Amino acid sequence: MKRVLTANLLPGMTLAENVYTYNNEQLILTEGTTLTDQSITKLEFYGIINVMVEDSITPIKDNVSYSDNSTLSYAQRLQQTNEFKQFKADFENASSSFENCINKIINGECDFNLIDFTDPIYNLLQQTCSPSNVFDMLHSLRQYDDATYIHCVNVSLISNVLGQWLKFSDEDLKLLTVAGLLHDVGKIMIPDQIITKPSKLTDYEYTIVQTHPMEGFKLLKNLNLDIHIKNAVLMHHERCDGSGYPLHLSADQIDPFAKIVAIADVYDAMTSARVYRGPLCPFVAISLFESEGLQKYDTKAIITFLTNIVNTYLLNRVRLNNGLEGDIVYINRDHLAKPTIRVGSKYIDLSQNPDLYIEAII
Repeated sequence: MKRVLTANLLPGMTLAENVYTYNNEQLILTEGTTLTDQSITKLEFYGIINVMVEDSITPIKDNVSYSDNSTLSYAQRLQQTNEFKQFKADFENASSSFENCINKIINGECDFNLIDFTDPIYNLLQQTCSPSNVFDMLHSLRQYDDATYIHCVNVSLISNVLGQWLKFSDEDLKLLTVAGLLHDVGKIMIPDQIITKPSKLTDYEYTIVQTHPMEGFKLLKNLNLDIHIKNAVLMHHERCDGSGYPLHLSADQIDPFAKIVAIADVYDAMTSARVYRGPLCPFVAISLFESEGLQKYDTKAIITFLTNIVNTYLLNRVRLNNGLEGDIVYINRDHLAKPTIRVGSKYIDLSQNPDLYIEAII
C-alpha cells in the first residue's frame, strides 16, 4: 500500500481504506473502490489531500475516455485566436504580479494597495468578450502544474464573474476579486513535508492542514484590507450545512464574499487538468455540485453559478460517455448537468437516462 496525493491519482487505482471528510462525519468512498475520473473528482470536491491505495492498478473497462482528446481539440481551436494569445500573456503577467504582492505581504512590506491586485485581473477580464467567455479561456489555459498562485488567479477571475452574475456593485466586485486572489495565502504557511508526506497523516498533521485559512487570516489581519477580504480568507472552507472548517460555521454565520469564493475555489480545483487527461468537462463538475453540494453552498449563489455556466454551452457540440456526439438544445432547470442532446434526428433527454452524461465539449 502507499499514500498518494489526490492530484496524482489515476483511474484504476484501488482505495486501501475508507475515505471520510476531515471531520470524520461522512463517508466519501469505501475501501476497495476502484477509482474512476468521477470518483477522483469527488475527492477533489471534498478537499481530500491524499489517500491510501493498493500497489496494483485495475484496468478501467467502462466507456469513459480519460485522455479527453475532444476537449483538447476544442481548446486548440480557441488557442489559435488572437484573443486567447493576449489572454495567456496577460494571465502570466497577473500570476507574476500576484506572486510579487504575496512576497511583499510575507516580508512585511505593506506599501501596496488594491490596485496592485485588481489591475492585472481586470486586464484579463477586458480581454474576454463576455463574463462567460472567461471559463472557455481558463479551460483552454490549464496546465498540469496548478501552483497556488495560478489557482488563486483562477479563483479570482471566477469569483469576479459570479459576482457580476449576482449583480454586485463595482466596488464590491473589486473586493471580491481581491478576496479570490488572497483566499489561499495561508497555504504558504503549511510545511511542504506535511502536504507531500508519503505516509498517512497523523490527526495532528490533518489539523495543521486545516489551519491554512486561519494562518492566512493572521497574515492579513493587521493590513488595511476590507473585512470581507479577510473573512473570505478565513471562511472559504466553511459550508452552509456546518460541515466545513476551521470554525464549523453555518449559513448566515459565513461572510457572503466567502460563500462565493468557496464555490469558485471548489470549481477550479475540480476542473483542473490532470496528468492522464485535459481539463475536466464542466458538466461533470456541475453534476457533482448537484448531487453532493447544493446544501453546502449559498442557494442563490450556487444556482446562479451553475445555471449561467450551463447556458454558456447551449448549442455547443458534446460527446456522451457512450461515444455519441450531438448538440445541447435544451437546458433542464431541475437537472442542469443533464440537458437534452440532439444526435442527428434523435433527441436524448439525459435527465431520463441516468447512465448517460456529457463526457466532453467538442
